[in-house]
Amino acid sequence: MDVTNLSQFTEQALTRSIFSLFEDRTRSENYTVSAAGLFLDYAKQNIIDSELAPLFTLAKQTGLAEKISAQFSGEQLNSTEQRAVLHTVLRAPDKIKVDVLGEQAEEVINTEAKMATIVDDIQSGKVCSVTGEKFTDILAIGIGGSYYGVKVALSALVPYHQKGLKAHVLANVDGDAAQEKFAKLNASTTLVVVISKTFSTQETLLNATIVKAWMLDALADSGTSPADIIANHWYAVSTNVKAATEFGIDENNILPMWDWVGGRFSLWSAVGLPLALIIGNTHFNALKAGAHAMDEHFKHADFEQNMPVIMALLGIWNRNGLGYPSLAILPYNHALRALPGYLQQTDMESNGKSVSIDGQTLNYLTAPVVFGQEGTNGQHAFMQLMHQSADIIPTDFILSLAPTSKHLANHDALVANCFAQSEALMQGKTLAQAKTELLNAGVNEAQANRLAAHKTMKGNTPSNTLLMERLDPHSLGALLALYEHKIFVQGVIWQVNSYDQWGVELGKQLGNEVLNVMSHPMAEIESEKLSSSSLGLIRRYKDNLNKV
Repeated sequence: MDVTNLSQFTEQALTRSIFSLFEDRTRSENYTVSAAGLFLDYAKQNIIDSELAPLFTLAKQTGLAEKISAQFSGEQLNSTEQRAVLHTVLRAPDKIKVDVLGEQAEEVINTEAKMATIVDDIQSGKVCSVTGEKFTDILAIGIGGSYYGVKVALSALVPYHQKGLKAHVLANVDGDAAQEKFAKLNASTTLVVVISKTFSTQETLLNATIVKAWMLDALADSGTSPADIIANHWYAVSTNVKAATEFGIDENNILPMWDWVGGRFSLWSAVGLPLALIIGNTHFNALKAGAHAMDEHFKHADFEQNMPVIMALLGIWNRNGLGYPSLAILPYNHALRALPGYLQQTDMESNGKSVSIDGQTLNYLTAPVVFGQEGTNGQHAFMQLMHQSADIIPTDFILSLAPTSKHLANHDALVANCFAQSEALMQGKTLAQAKTELLNAGVNEAQANRLAAHKTMKGNTPSNTLLMERLDPHSLGALLALYEHKIFVQGVIWQVNSYDQWGVELGKQLGNEVLNVMSHPMAEIESEKLSSSSLGLIRRYKDNLNKV
């Protein structure tokens, strides 16, 4: 059995009302699960026990249990790059590190200790700037996996930021992004962390170069040499120590990465240094502890009570069984506003594939199109389409029960909107209901007949609701790990390699080719690798530069 067989179980689901399923009074209790401080209600999914059963069978037949064990034990699941997938070991106790990593465990443990020392020394002022001042700002430079995880955690954990330190993240290669940061920063009290596994990523190096020039220019009269400024103010997370030191970064300020940690799963490694500097070691360790708690649940819970497995199978049911192409991520917490962007990368970069792990073309679709925004903003934007277009878009609602601000009335309204939207997407509004509402509002019969069709809502949109008691480092760690494991499970069932990203690499290669062509005079602009369209656009760009 594979996902192409799911259509034989979907006939009822495609014609029934989800709301009708609640005639079973036990449904809301039976379709919930708790793990690592999170609570999942999936009762509003368009599925019943007899349809869940073949999904669990599918998971077992694809060897999911064995693949879970293989991942946590360090087998080479990333077959195209011949790498293990062990980001989970970074949030595990030291004993597990030793059991899984063997001799390399010492390097990992020492790196974590070194990172913790850096955090304490920066926060305490023991390590200060070349001007003798305490650092006030951390600027993290990275892109992709070296950016999204840090960004989502920084914005989610603002109440845990340490006093006296502010965080800034620079990813976009657009010079305006860097200029915007410079306007907020004082070079004499800014610490920079460059995150690049190879220290060769084009966007990251370009940004690092202009930040370096800005800092050296601003501190030109400080009486300190450029070499000392960079050595004192800059840290790097990279495997390429040679390139980082050639850039000017002190070798003692370089923390390693390992090839068994994929970029989009690297927050738990030294990539998390900017976050740890801002929230402190205690809270950073709590983040990892929350993720480890979800790891333990994922490893040991039966599939029928396993939160990542259940979410993954529901996603496959919606994608391959019911044919829904998208997934909306709607966190009803302002602090989680960066989560949809993070999950766009984590999900679509992992499973956006059409070739199996054995190199065979798949005859089914894989990753959904992931998008979203924080509530309640999305209600006044794309959710109009979700309610009234013909498309059905499965949705994950995410909410912290406890407020993170003192404005309780606002939080009540936020919670009410979250619960109401999941209900509205499921229930919808029929033509008869719309007409009755209009008549009850005093609209005459003719007007009610005219307007009712415009006020109908299709309903029947499936959703999950994920709750945490409060948004803190532990619950955020569990939430991020939940989605990591969900994506892994789906990759196993879709039979794809969730841990490479060759599509990203093609863009980088052609980006270098375009830059090479752009470096030539107008008369010499040619390339066998680029289309006439792209060459024409390059000529137009260069011609416009000459007019500026």
